[in-house]
Amino acid sequence: MRVTVPKLLALGFCVLLAGYVFMVAPRMHAAAARPAAPAAGQPSPTAPAVPVQANSPAFPPAGHKFVGIMTNSGPYDFTDLDKFTAAVGHQPSVYEVGQGWAVNQFNASVIDAVARRGMLPLISWEPWDYRTAPMGTSRQGDQPAYSLSTIIDGRYDRYIRSWAEGVKSLGYPIALRFAHEMNGNWYPWAVFANGNEPSQYVRAWRHVHDIFTQVGATNVIWVWSPNIIWNTFTDLGSLYPGNSYVDWIGLSGYYGTPGMQNYKSFDQVFDSTIADLRTFTSKPLVITETGATNVSGEMAPWITQMFLELPAHTDIIGVIWFEAFNVIDWRVADVPAAGRAFAAGLAGPAYRTPWEPGMPGLLTAPVPETVPGSQPAGSASPPAAATTPPAAVTRPAVATRLATRRSSPAPPRPSPTAPATPAPKKPAPTPSPVVSPP
Repeated sequence: MRVTVPKLLALGFCVLLAGYVFMVAPRMHAAAARPAAPAAGQPSPTAPAVPVQANSPAFPPAGHKFVGIMTNSGPYDFTDLDKFTAAVGHQPSVYEVGQGWAVNQFNASVIDAVARRGMLPLISWEPWDYRTAPMGTSRQGDQPAYSLSTIIDGRYDRYIRSWAEGVKSLGYPIALRFAHEMNGNWYPWAVFANGNEPSQYVRAWRHVHDIFTQVGATNVIWVWSPNIIWNTFTDLGSLYPGNSYVDWIGLSGYYGTPGMQNYKSFDQVFDSTIADLRTFTSKPLVITETGATNVSGEMAPWITQMFLELPAHTDIIGVIWFEAFNVIDWRVADVPAAGRAFAAGLAGPAYRTPWEPGMPGLLTAPVPETVPGSQPAGSASPPAAATTPPAAVTRPAVATRLATRRSSPAPPRPSPTAPATPAPKKPAPTPSPVVSPP
């Protein structure tokens, strides 16, 4: 019981140890667990994890259609989303986000930020470096480092696998729009750029899809998305990977791109291309990009007509509006009459299609019998892709692209009113617009 120096030292050590265990360590653990402040322009990671709903119904429900949007800033700033929602009185069910291979590593917080807002994330996944592309020039798609052969040869397998593993970890389905508008010349994976061939596009698509399958990333709605037919190349079937590799068909098409200012209704923009698609697949169709100019005051009437024409398209399960300014102001929120027209079109119950995490994509939709050249659901799979373009197809002169799609956050853009532009007597076909990076 005698007090000695060793006993005092042992007692002091015990007091220090207890203080560390019960006071210091818990605070250190809490500090380590606290998420770091997000970098400028990044979505906040502090929101709760996105819940997964078991046994969820398909999205959208059969007989319904969803409305989605794509903006300049994507999930890095939801200002344009909120303005659109206020203008039309309805939050979109799908939010399209651009992600470029050279810039965007997989980032779950970017995708979760969309899902937390109650919208299906649709990723336009773009194999190129938009930072080095000479925007709006004839050489915009000239990036041999991202030609289809480099994807087929496995140069980007590690990157593809990282995304597959990341998507798998989300625990809920997303839509992936890989290498879209492949029938153009403004992207390095397109068939009129870098010496690419249609058969290579099919092989590249299947290669990417197979990696996701190997990883076990089955929570993907695969969206094969050409541009509307705009030149002499009309054999979209030669670019189709096959029904077992695709879930949804996407299409890009606009009224009012430079060179095509003459008024064209929704049906006039899309019908001929849809008729071609229906010669080889009956997969559900999503208009993955569309918009209408208001240069001649026609945006509101065009939207009204779109909603009048959509019911006849029983195979179209969704429409994504390009809510952005790029050369032309396509934003509904900037035109009050257009907002009212959109609100009126959305009033029907067919467009009330809330999305919840866990909902699988709707995989079948009835194809209208009136579509010229259409085949009934369950028709034979398309023929194998040709190794070269059809003999009647000639490669057109490289067209000038307006700009590149958004793949990372950019400062807000001003929205000047586009001046009136007279329609040319012989409009030259110009592909749909995209958003330019910073």
